[in-house]
Amino acid sequence: MSKKIVTFGEIMLRLTTPDNLRIQQSRDFLVNYGGSEANVAISIANFGGEVEYITRLPDNALGETCIAELRSHNIGTKHILFGGHRLGTYYMEKAAAMRNSNVIYDRENSSFSELKPGMINWREIFKDAAIFHWSGIDAALTPGLAEVCKEAIDIAKEMGLTISYDINYRKNLWNYGKTAQEVLRPLMTSSDIMFGSEGEYALVTGIPAPGFKATRSGEKYDTAAYEKFCKEISQQIPNCKYIYIALRNVMSSEHHTFAGVLYAQGEMKYTRVFDIDNVIDCVGVGDAFCGAMLYAQNAYEDNQKRVDFSTAASVLKNTIAGDYNMVKVSEVEGLLARHESGEVAR
Repeated sequence: MSKKIVTFGEIMLRLTTPDNLRIQQSRDFLVNYGGSEANVAISIANFGGEVEYITRLPDNALGETCIAELRSHNIGTKHILFGGHRLGTYYMEKAAAMRNSNVIYDRENSSFSELKPGMINWREIFKDAAIFHWSGIDAALTPGLAEVCKEAIDIAKEMGLTISYDINYRKNLWNYGKTAQEVLRPLMTSSDIMFGSEGEYALVTGIPAPGFKATRSGEKYDTAAYEKFCKEISQQIPNCKYIYIALRNVMSSEHHTFAGVLYAQGEMKYTRVFDIDNVIDCVGVGDAFCGAMLYAQNAYEDNQKRVDFSTAASVLKNTIAGDYNMVKVSEVEGLLARHESGEVAR
């Protein structure tokens, strides 16, 4: 049986100010490439999973660089489309102390945003795949892309693929006259696997989130409240078999606590609390969770192992600059085995 995973989304040029400078202060930018679903694909490939990434790129040097970047991580690129005139870009100010991070998007009229139904041969792409992963960012950009998401979901469902969905709510992207709830609620009903923060679940379902307030490693949190929360979500989306939630408490830009829960077939699994007291870069932490989650769905049968692995991988991403989670299975397993001393691995 195939275990190939297909992800769909926009890869962008990321320009980050160095040394925690504000954009107004900076005369130089650090260059990376990234985007939610590309980040997910790279995580899966780093763990040894088979993954194909679907997007549309401009036929120029930037598009070619994106292809080279993806291939360098063993991502399948043979179904990527070329067309349009520009690569989406975003500018990043990293958080510092009590100052939040700041993102400015420049992705209007990008090659990806001009996709329309009928442009992608989903049947060809899905014929040897097991899981299709998409996110709310895709549907947020244009009405046409929301229709492309529906097209892909419908065909994937018809062909028997498992549908994975990351809520991925970005308020600055919903600018075409419809709300996230209006667009995403009909699409998410086809999900077999869902991921989001508790706030994102609350936004799309209208169910109040319990609120994660842990402040130290190993602290107990109200798992009964999260089980109730998940049951209510499951009642709204009864076809979803796996509901994953990332729990984060941000005490400062460098100090977070993190945990994860999984509600699967009426049974609740949850992780311990991780204390991250030197956050390097929290961009892509949710994507790291999704990539590990999708790898774990194929690699492990035990649901506790799946949520433990996904959460630990996401915790490790906080220590890595850039969008990608550059860790291997052995490093995640090491963290889970409490090999957290920071000693040099020899």
